[in-house]
Amino acid sequence: MKVSLDWLRQYVDIDINASELADALTMAGLEVEAVIDPYEQLSSVVVGRIVKTSPHPDADRLLCCEVDIGSKTVNIICGAPNAQEGMNAPCALPGATLASGTEVKKSKIRGQVSEGMLCSKAELALGEDASGLMAIDSDFTPGTSLTDALNLADTVFEIGLTPNRPDCLSHIGVAREIAALLGKSLALPELPPVQTSGNAEDLTSVTIENPELCPRYAAQLVFDVTVAPSPDWLQQRLRAVGLKPINNIVDITNYVMMETGQPLHAFDFDRLEENRIVVRTPEGENSFTTLDGKIRQLDSETLLICDGKKPVALAGVMGGENSEIMEDTGRVLIESACFDPVSIRKTAKKMGITTDASYRFERGVDQQTTVYAMNRAAHLIAETAGSTMVEGIIDKHPRPPAEKTIRLSSARTNRHLGTSLGRDEIAGYLESISFTVSAEDADNLSVTPPSFRMDAERPEDLMEEVARLWGYNLINTTFPQITAQAEPPEKPLEVKEQLRDLMAGFGFHETINYAFNSANAADRLDLLPKDPRRNTVNIMNPLSEEQAVMRTTLLPGLLETTQKNIFRQEKDLKLFETGKAFYQAGTRDLPHEVEMLCALWTGMRAPLAWHTKPQQCDFYDIKGAAESMLAGLGLANAAWTKMPDNACSYTLPGRTAQVRFKDTYLGLAGEIRPSVLKHFDIGQPVFAFEIHIEALINCLSDTLAFKPIPKFPAVTRDITLIVDKAVEGGQILNHVRGAQTDLVEDVFLFDVYSGEPIPEGRKSISLRVVYRSFTRTLEDARVNEIHQQITDDLLAAFDAVLPA
Repeated sequence: MKVSLDWLRQYVDIDINASELADALTMAGLEVEAVIDPYEQLSSVVVGRIVKTSPHPDADRLLCCEVDIGSKTVNIICGAPNAQEGMNAPCALPGATLASGTEVKKSKIRGQVSEGMLCSKAELALGEDASGLMAIDSDFTPGTSLTDALNLADTVFEIGLTPNRPDCLSHIGVAREIAALLGKSLALPELPPVQTSGNAEDLTSVTIENPELCPRYAAQLVFDVTVAPSPDWLQQRLRAVGLKPINNIVDITNYVMMETGQPLHAFDFDRLEENRIVVRTPEGENSFTTLDGKIRQLDSETLLICDGKKPVALAGVMGGENSEIMEDTGRVLIESACFDPVSIRKTAKKMGITTDASYRFERGVDQQTTVYAMNRAAHLIAETAGSTMVEGIIDKHPRPPAEKTIRLSSARTNRHLGTSLGRDEIAGYLESISFTVSAEDADNLSVTPPSFRMDAERPEDLMEEVARLWGYNLINTTFPQITAQAEPPEKPLEVKEQLRDLMAGFGFHETINYAFNSANAADRLDLLPKDPRRNTVNIMNPLSEEQAVMRTTLLPGLLETTQKNIFRQEKDLKLFETGKAFYQAGTRDLPHEVEMLCALWTGMRAPLAWHTKPQQCDFYDIKGAAESMLAGLGLANAAWTKMPDNACSYTLPGRTAQVRFKDTYLGLAGEIRPSVLKHFDIGQPVFAFEIHIEALINCLSDTLAFKPIPKFPAVTRDITLIVDKAVEGGQILNHVRGAQTDLVEDVFLFDVYSGEPIPEGRKSISLRVVYRSFTRTLEDARVNEIHQQITDDLLAAFDAVLPA
């Protein structure tokens, strides 16, 4: 919203400078986004007097002019037909920028030096006349700034208004705010008596068939109109706020809209069939041609302004070609109305039109301003177009707004704002912006908002008005009276944050997917028929078929993300996600929510490098990531065992492991089945693990155990056993860890082999056992004794033999 400071001074006495006013408006909630000098481009334009003219030696239509610019006389080449000696005209000096964006430079024209440019109104954006030089009164001294000569000094504020303040979409609205801020009175334009004739009710009528969409419609007639360019003062005002002058009738409707905030429209009365207005929705009409010459398609909800037979305007949006003001228009009907904001917004969006009128109607206009704005326009037309106003108006007001009263407590206001204002002070602030206030008792006020403040509906709205008028910057900064002692974060939040940090440290990237899946997600994962993850929760109004149910596993989202990345040639991926899975708990019960961690690895084990050979990741990589993640949380002793083949759904049997801590099942890790990958259009191996975060949290200790750094050296011994292929390495490791000695510090598997000379159906497993004492240095004899006991136990427990 652009407002002119010079225009504002017509309504309120402003005794502060533009910068201070901009700050005051911003602090009052009307944010001034820019302060503009609309005539800045004229700073290098002065009054020039043509002293002498002579024909250009090489051009028939050009003149060589000697122009007095005050400080000196310059030579200027001019082609204007009205250029003559003794004439004062605008002279743009080198460096000036014209309205077209052209920069004036000293140059040669047909061999003759030109040190500037004599300008027309159009070239300076001061009018439409481009036929010749703009004539300036001869009383002005050459060299006088053009802005001073034409009294063009002004400042324009560009204000960013919030949607709840349509009352400030006008100069009077902003002036009202300024008057309250400066403690001044607001002076509205008076409507002087003018000559009238006839009677409006005898000449026209208004019928509102849809009062819910048009609560008020007023019309006024002005006859004997002469359509012509607007006077300079009117054109100047419109240009200052970014509007283009058209003619005196249209310009006045725009002027009054910018002045009062009430959009108006002028119809050629003689082009209205039956000389009457009907407000209705379409009755068989399918299209309508608007003022811009475009054909608009109508629907049953489009509100129209019609004459006795046809539409003549899109209500609140744009007029029609068939009733616009023409050069020969002699009689005008002025429309001033109020329309339903939702209806206007729908029409504007469907038509793809945004106008100054629709912008205001969409936010709501004051029904009490309707007639005043119309009368204001009629008086201005009578003054500027030499016309006669028809006696009386047509005013249909089927749905007047109900007056609302709000009860405001001064004590509650002070408590909310952190102020100590008295009841009468609060009343004074509200009265300064036209609220009607009366005291109920020592604390409470009865407040009636003015009709133009449609946003004021509850006590908090009034408190906001008091705060901004008193001054936001005067409200003391306070802090909540709470203890400085911080509560430790809840354990689930802390653990999830640890998981994210660990996974990111392992090189995995976190993803966030929707908690919705397609209804066939379970089928795409090849879940078993009785798998509980098939008990999905249906979405009542899904956004799409791909988001029809709540997810019961995080894996589909990760696989879809993988597919999208592979299609974009990102084939080496390490992804993870933490989030909830949802299980159906009953038709009327809320779903059971389970916190899960799911991770996925596909592509290369490590980035390509000159010193290593490229290797594809495998099952042991994803299992190692899961093991390291559990170790980082203090569960290094979690047991990994083979997942039974009949329990493998989306992972391959024989390449799937389950993990438990003591008796608690935590999750699984494995290679995704090729059939599942095919469903997701993935053509390379993918490995994944899933961990139940809630089960994991229950296994974590609330205390940390400290173990001192060993002082004595460790001793290692290796064991190689030949066992049945069905024996799991983890079983052997756990057996060693459970040995009846406290000297075993660690044990790990370092080799597995099958093939010649190992018998068929068996394999060779090599372990390394780390022995250490925290009280003394171990002797070989003692270590050998314990190592032999462990070896004998393993041979017996796993039907193993030692290699020959």
